[in-house]
Amino acid sequence: MDLSVLRQSDVQVIRLRGRLTLGQPVDAFRQALESAFESGDNRILVNLAEVPMVDSSGIGVLVRCHTSAKQKGGSIKLVQPQNYTVKTLKMVGLIDIFEIYESEEDAVASFD
Repeated sequence: MDLSVLRQSDVQVIRLRGRLTLGQPVDAFRQALESAFESGDNRILVNLAEVPMVDSSGIGVLVRCHTSAKQKGGSIKLVQPQNYTVKTLKMVGLIDIFEIYESEEDAVASFD
């Protein structure tokens, strides 16, 4: 999995490419989110447009970090999750906790 982090306005953008599954991919994603929190960022956008699959460990990281962001007055928003990811979130009853956007621009603008 490839991961890149950038800033748009006052929003931390994490772009992922590849499968977000147990092991190195999930560990790298968790570290990127924790680094954002440690640097004081709590407005985070996760671009999943190029992530064909997220397993339960990836969902777990998303949920835990979403909860942490909320406790710090922010949130984690998702951009273009693939059908498999949306189905998985629906199946486990978590789709409604995330705001989902079609573009990074719309997601960044929603923080204001």
